[in-house]
Amino acid sequence: MYTLSAYYHKSRVDFMDKKHPLFIGSCGTYHLYTVEKLPTHRPKGRLDYQLLYIASGRAHFYFDGKPTVVEAGNMVLYRPREEQRYYYYGADQTEVYWVHFTGNNVKSFLRRYGITDDTRIIYTGISIEYKNLFISMIEELNLQQIDYEEMLINYFTILLISLHRIALQKPRKKNLQNMNDMEQAAQYFRMHYNKPISIEDYAVSHNISISWFIQNFRQYANTTPAQYVQSLRLTNAKMLLETTNYNITEIANLVGYENPLYFSRFFRKQCGMSPSQFRKQLVLNAENCPK
Repeated sequence: MYTLSAYYHKSRVDFMDKKHPLFIGSCGTYHLYTVEKLPTHRPKGRLDYQLLYIASGRAHFYFDGKPTVVEAGNMVLYRPREEQRYYYYGADQTEVYWVHFTGNNVKSFLRRYGITDDTRIIYTGISIEYKNLFISMIEELNLQQIDYEEMLINYFTILLISLHRIALQKPRKKNLQNMNDMEQAAQYFRMHYNKPISIEDYAVSHNISISWFIQNFRQYANTTPAQYVQSLRLTNAKMLLETTNYNITEIANLVGYENPLYFSRFFRKQCGMSPSQFRKQLVLNAENCPK
């Protein structure tokens, strides 16, 4: 399982902030591989809000005691003191990002971006941009450089603006079949990301034009099919860097790159550091994490 998280003052204790309109308390990500099941049950909820983004796979939630499967391309919002009960399964290859936030004006802040008081599940589509925003928040909260609290609010606001724009598009029912077709394509990519993938061959094998497929996949996932595959490879490379002793060449091959130099350049471009530096940073974070 790949995991990366960050906490205000490195404390995992939730809290309610009344001094700021909005305040980010913690954020992180999980990506299940070998872990069979990862359960969470907070009968009395938390003191803060939580927003979870299902980036791939699916998650199993219980709302008012009733089970609900939330597929990739959706976010779930929990409010203070609301029971939280959900499960991730390794078989689903679930990848989820989360952020906890609080403040004295959160309701108004959410309403401003179209999230009403009864909103629970938010359709978002699948986008590497969402993941990048969460990763940026994790990095800011881990490093805690000057003005980082303001920067966290900035990233979170951009995320909410993106969700508001998606909501205003109001996908029509006649497009549901297209969405299902694109979800099947995304599932295929998730299962075969580490093998040579031809977007053109996939489109031809499903009797659709390449341009139509790319256009509809972009509408579904807010990214192109090729970028989506690259995102899957990057996420899995991070997991291997953290949980295995494979060298960089071996990891490049395992996630679908025959050329380790190309893989390292792509990794640096996306993450701002080389795979080796990323692995060293994980070790440092682990050593600095409170026991």
